[in-house]
This record gives sequence, C-alpha cells and structure tokens, in this order.
Amino acid sequence: MHTTTQDFQTTTQDELTIRNPRTGELVGRFASARPEEVAQAMEAARAAQPAWSATPPAERGKLLHAAAAALDGAAAELAEINARETGRPAEEARAGVAAGVATLEQYAELGPVHRGRSLRGNTLAADYTVAEPRGVAVLLTPWNDPVAVACGLIGAALVTGNTAVHKPSERCPGVGERLGEVLASAFPADVLQTLTGGADVGSLLTQQMNVDVFAHVGSSDSGARIARAAVLTGAHVIRENGGNDPLLVDEDVNPTWAAEQAAIGAFSNSGQICTSVERIYVHRAVAEQFCDALAAQARTRNRDGIAPLVDTRLRETVDRHVSEALRLGARALEGGTVPDGPGAFYPATVLLDCTDSMEVMTEETFGPVAPVRIVASFEEGLQLAASGRYGLAATVLTGSIAHAQQAIATLPVGTVKVNNVFGGAPGGSAQPRGESGQGFGYGPELLDEFTRVKVVHMAAAPGGTGAPAEGAAE
Repeated sequence: MHTTTQDFQTTTQDELTIRNPRTGELVGRFASARPEEVAQAMEAARAAQPAWSATPPAERGKLLHAAAAALDGAAAELAEINARETGRPAEEARAGVAAGVATLEQYAELGPVHRGRSLRGNTLAADYTVAEPRGVAVLLTPWNDPVAVACGLIGAALVTGNTAVHKPSERCPGVGERLGEVLASAFPADVLQTLTGGADVGSLLTQQMNVDVFAHVGSSDSGARIARAAVLTGAHVIRENGGNDPLLVDEDVNPTWAAEQAAIGAFSNSGQICTSVERIYVHRAVAEQFCDALAAQARTRNRDGIAPLVDTRLRETVDRHVSEALRLGARALEGGTVPDGPGAFYPATVLLDCTDSMEVMTEETFGPVAPVRIVASFEEGLQLAASGRYGLAATVLTGSIAHAQQAIATLPVGTVKVNNVFGGAPGGSAQPRGESGQGFGYGPELLDEFTRVKVVHMAAAPGGTGAPAEGAAE
C-alpha cells in the first residue's frame, strides 16, 4: 500500500506537519502564524522601515555581507534540514545554500551602486532621478530551492532600503524558520521577519493594506491570486510562476547529446525546477535515436536512485498526468508507475506518442517526466513550442544559426536557451510572460523592481543668491 498524502504532510490553520519524503518519518510539527501575529509583523516592519531606509546604502551592503557570512556558517545545518524536509540530496542542498550566500554577496555589492540617472535639461538647472525604496515587502518563496530563491528576494529587498516579511513554503517550514533566524541576526530589529504557515497565512498577507510590494516565486494559481489582491491594495507585484518549458530538437544535432541535454532538463532535482524541461518536440529524422538514448538516460537514473518528490501530494499530480497520457495513447519507454515502498519516489519517465490534448504536455507536471512528440519539421516543432499560456523559458538544440534566430524571435518566453538547457552568465535577468509571471525576479534589475523613481528638477533662483526675488509670490 502506498503512503497517502495525509500521512506525509498535514496543513491546518494552527500547525504544519512535515514528514521525510524519503522515509515517511516525522520531521517535525510547526506552529502557523496566527492572524494577530501577521498584523504585528506588518506593523513592526512598517515602523522599522524609515530608519532602515535612512541607513546609508554602503552600511546596508555591509550588513548584507554579514548576513552572507552568517549563512555560510550555518550551511551544513540548513542543508541537512532541507534534505529532511524536501528530500533534496545533501550535496545539492548544500549547493543551494552556497548559491544563497553568493546571491547575498552579489546584492551587497550591487545595492550601494544602484543609482539614478542624470537628465539633459536647461543648462542652469539640474535634472536627475533618485531610486527610493517602496517600503514594506512581503516575500513568498518556494520549497524546491528554498535558500537560494529566498536569499535573492531578501537581499534585493533589504539592500534597497525596504523592510521585509518573509513567508517560506509550508513544505519546508524548518528551513524557512532557521534561515530567518540566521539572516535576521545581521540586521536591526524587525528589518527582516519570518512567518510560518500555509495558504491561509499567505492569504492574510495579501490582504494587508500596508504592503508596498509583493514578490512571489511559486505556482501560477497562487501568483494570480496575489496579483488580483494587489489590485485592491495597490501593491507592486513581482512574480515568477509556473512554466511548461519546451525543448525543441532539430534534425542536425547529435541525438545522443540531445538526449543528455533533455535528461538534464527533465530529471534534475527530480523535475522540480521552475525551468525544467516539461515537453519535448523532436524532429523525426533523429527521433528514434534520440528517444532510445533518452530512455537509456532515464534507466540509468532509476538504477542509480533518483531523489524523491517533495511529498505524495505532488506525486499524485505527476502520476495523474502520466496515467492520463497513457490512457490517451502515449507509451512509456521507461518509468510511468508509482513504486512500492515508503517515501514519495517517482521514477524518471519517458513517454512517446504524446499529443497536446494531454495534461503532461499542456500543464506543469513538476516531476521527472519527459513527454515526447515527434514533428515533421523544425517549423512545426517551433509552432507547437510557442503554444500554450505559459512563458517562462524554452530550449532549442540546433546547429543552424537561422533556426536559432527564428526561435529567439518566435518563442513568447522570458528566456531562450540555445544548445544548453541550464546555465547563463552571472547577472542575467528575465521577465516571464503569460501565466508565468511578471517583472524581473532576479539579477540587477530586481533592484529596480524594489524601488520607485523620483524625478528631480532643480533650477537656480533669480539673482543667483538663493533668496526669493523681490515681489515673488509667497
């Protein structure tokens, strides 16, 4: 008998119960923030914001460096908690903490040099812009890379002079609480606060009228609710939400190499990455070799032991998508069934003969599933890859510069990756499209999202003394 969702994780208005997705053993129970605690946190953040905003940017950057050092010192502890709560392999969990440290250090340096612009106007006047903090930021972060993602939003929000109230995912409350303790120790009281809880706490936060900016990384459904709530509160919204990222394989690429890229994109972190490969369109000229090689990649991962999904609730979604595809005519070359035994494991799965009538091709499955559709031409594959309501990222594997340029111009996504499913230069940033979100969620441009621009026009007074001219209106 498979372990039920209820056995794995229970979320109530009072308490979160977390179990290890590898074993099903109890990790811990965590109290959810009460409504009065939410209100108190918001009031405290508002009260602390003027003094924090007045702190010189260089000093804010210095404190962010101190927070990065404190996080580095707690890296092993946080990685261990993450591994217990989400099932992330220890080495990968440690890498996520290291990425969080690097992100804090990056914003510690970028924040003090985040500046306005000078404008060309009258020769005897000064015209320029000033970046000012928005005020109080509410940060809602996910479980799949909880430290790195949270550090990005926290770092950018604080270094620009905002105070922040952070609610980590209810699937990793222990990581969120400990991260909050470590980072808050570097800042003045109430500059950074952490609230634990489920959707009810998140909903309460979105209803607060004294929030100036919401930053959310998570599902599209949650992001849409936040955006609707912000219409009433007037808060600025930054959100990176769900994706259904396509991978397009052209006829002129090495099919074995292409399969390796597809496997990295679809199976890394058991498919639980925002920009995971969610659907594959492969040219029929290389389809047979590609599919055989992709199935071999999946078998290797299953033999070596793939990490579990975060909980059985997610596994039920993944299995539902795969089961529907099989029922509608897809074939499983590898995987496709829930394994016996404890935990929330699901095998690396390769599906053939998929169509766009299947949820596994149209929705975000968020599991180690590689659904494949064979296409007759690059143009057909590109048209299908450009379809759908999401617009996070897409990958194109091709030896043709013309095809690469065509894909870049056609795909309605925030990020187009050519011949590499993951990677990118430091400091990159992107704006998701469609139901995948809005605004810059990382990189130097995130500092712009957390600030507002004030334009200053300063002219000399008549006579040049600075005193009002005789007869001037009072």
